[in-house]
Amino acid sequence: MDATSAVSHTRAEHHDGWRSTLAIVAAGLLGFLTLSGVLIWVLPFSGGMQVTVLLHTALGLAACAPLAWYSLHHWLRYRSHPLTYLKLLGYLGLLVLALCGISGIVVTWQSVFDRRMDPLWHAVHRWSTVAVLLLNGWHVGALIWRDRRLRAGEAVQLARSVRRFGRGTVAGTLAPFAVIALALAAYRPAPRQSEFPPDYEMWEPKNPLYARNRAFAPSLASTPDNRPIDAALLAGSKGCGTAGCHEQIVKEWQPSAHRYAAMDKAFQAIQLTMAKQNGPASTRYCGGCHDPISLFSGAKNISASEDALTGLHGYQEGVSCLSCHSVKQTDIRGNAQYTMAAPPRYIGELEYDATGSRMWRLTRDFLIRAYPEQHVESLSKSMFKKPEYCAACHKQFVDEEVNKVGWVQLQNQFDNWRTSKWARERSDPAKTVECRECHMPLVASTDPASGDPSDYNRSPNDQRHRSHRFLGANQLMPELMGLEGAAEQTRLTHDWLRGRVAIPEIKHKWPGTNVPVVSIRVMAPSTVRPGEPVTVRSVITSNKVGHDFPTGPLDVIQTWVELVVRDDRGTVVFESGTVDDRGFIKPGSFLFKSEPVDQYGNLIDRHNLWEMVGVRNRRSLFPGFADTAEMTFTCPPPPGARGATAGGARGRLHIEARLRYRKIDQFLLNYIRSIGFFPEFEGKTLTSPITDVHQDRAVVEVL
Repeated sequence: MDATSAVSHTRAEHHDGWRSTLAIVAAGLLGFLTLSGVLIWVLPFSGGMQVTVLLHTALGLAACAPLAWYSLHHWLRYRSHPLTYLKLLGYLGLLVLALCGISGIVVTWQSVFDRRMDPLWHAVHRWSTVAVLLLNGWHVGALIWRDRRLRAGEAVQLARSVRRFGRGTVAGTLAPFAVIALALAAYRPAPRQSEFPPDYEMWEPKNPLYARNRAFAPSLASTPDNRPIDAALLAGSKGCGTAGCHEQIVKEWQPSAHRYAAMDKAFQAIQLTMAKQNGPASTRYCGGCHDPISLFSGAKNISASEDALTGLHGYQEGVSCLSCHSVKQTDIRGNAQYTMAAPPRYIGELEYDATGSRMWRLTRDFLIRAYPEQHVESLSKSMFKKPEYCAACHKQFVDEEVNKVGWVQLQNQFDNWRTSKWARERSDPAKTVECRECHMPLVASTDPASGDPSDYNRSPNDQRHRSHRFLGANQLMPELMGLEGAAEQTRLTHDWLRGRVAIPEIKHKWPGTNVPVVSIRVMAPSTVRPGEPVTVRSVITSNKVGHDFPTGPLDVIQTWVELVVRDDRGTVVFESGTVDDRGFIKPGSFLFKSEPVDQYGNLIDRHNLWEMVGVRNRRSLFPGFADTAEMTFTCPPPPGARGATAGGARGRLHIEARLRYRKIDQFLLNYIRSIGFFPEFEGKTLTSPITDVHQDRAVVEVL
């Protein structure tokens, strides 16, 4: 072939290249994939972007065959041509296109079948998209510029081919966006509550503190616009474990106190009593911490029936995953002073919660993993790590809004901790023990949320997450409510109260399992004579507790010292703190407890804190401090002596002291049953389980 024929052949190839249907289809697909990929990257989260992700993925997979065929066909046609900068651009463009395609297939596979998308592959796919746009755009633009220099007749003909190519490419690029628009128009999400019921009772505050959140007062919780949040937007916690992502965390949360905060029978009984006395709106005081879903959805309303103060979602989930992770701002005043804003939900989330449809589940799971930025940004915040975040609920008071009299401090774990030895080195995390370090210790994890580079003693790939069991001191409710995993939760709670749970990551600043949480040590004389008084001192020391012990509602919780003295035959010669068959502690025992009173001096004994104005007795242990239970009895004469009884001392006195704990005192438990709760225990005794926190023994020789 002579030079003229070769040139003519090359120009014919150019014409064929611009007119090729395969080239136009490939260019249109590539145009949409590149443009949509960039838009997904740079535009904010929205329903349109989610549909774009779905179509981008579908067309990306569908485009693999035509793009591969076109690339092979193009290479075969031009491989024998001399190497020019245009050909070099083509090779580079082909290389990054292959890399973009391979990485796209990998991240799609991970989004469908894996727990999360690998950040490296995600980055490769993003930046290779930019490279495809730059290199192939340069390549095509340079070809157009080159072909404009042909002679007039040929240029006109070629221009028509280029315009046809351009129109086809633009049409192929934009046509899928029309599909996206149609899909959005056809998508009908379920209607969501945006207004309170017509008869919703707004609170009329006496204190300006409550004026800004009249809709939710006398709780201090609020939303940015003081409007309700649909219950479904804060619910669906189990769905976090059905995507193959947070299964381990959901399993931990299910028997936790956060989960049963609203379904707790004691809470339900007390809330019902409060509603009967002060009206349903008053129960919003409790709802901010115990039942945020019902509070923000407007369920605690004047029209509520007795069993509707807690909505279905609220009852089942209490402090749900989203109600905790959607808090935007907190204040250390307490009484649930936080701001809640429901995060945007992914397409398929609410639909799956409502219908259980497998299609919606797959859609939801894929979008969260393929388009994770919004999920991570809205639900993972550094503020969760601060004790101030916990303070919003773990600090409580009543004031004139509630008791009609004035301000009274109630449980206050945050300030206890803040003024204790555990928080004295707050500027140095290595010397400070914070709430999450104890109550959310690290556990081995396969969860996508594992790893944390911002903690001083962690790394991004430490394969651990913070336990969502929130171990504390309630060994009654998990099994009483029949919650999944209750037996393990109860066992761990008993171990936690005894100090047998190891936390290796803070072992350098917090005592290990060989140290009880709170210890008791018996101090008694070494010898005694019959008829003499014996004084036994039990020294109780708070070793590992980050706040007062006990803590929480001290009118409900009971911690006490049981002291039993026996002679050599095992006969009891003295006892205090023993529990009778009905579940009541022997009168006169040494108790850590609070006795709140109303304005008339009457004892608050049904946790009716809305009547409380003060306390007449309060006893608890500050972190690192000790208290002493002192008891005196008379050593009995030996058997056979004048005035002796069958239980007289014989050789030695064996003293055993136990520090005991239970979540609910028997009087309150009986009251809860009397108003219709726990009917399944009709004719049976129901008592709160007792944990022996620590015990000690001593022996006294009887001379």
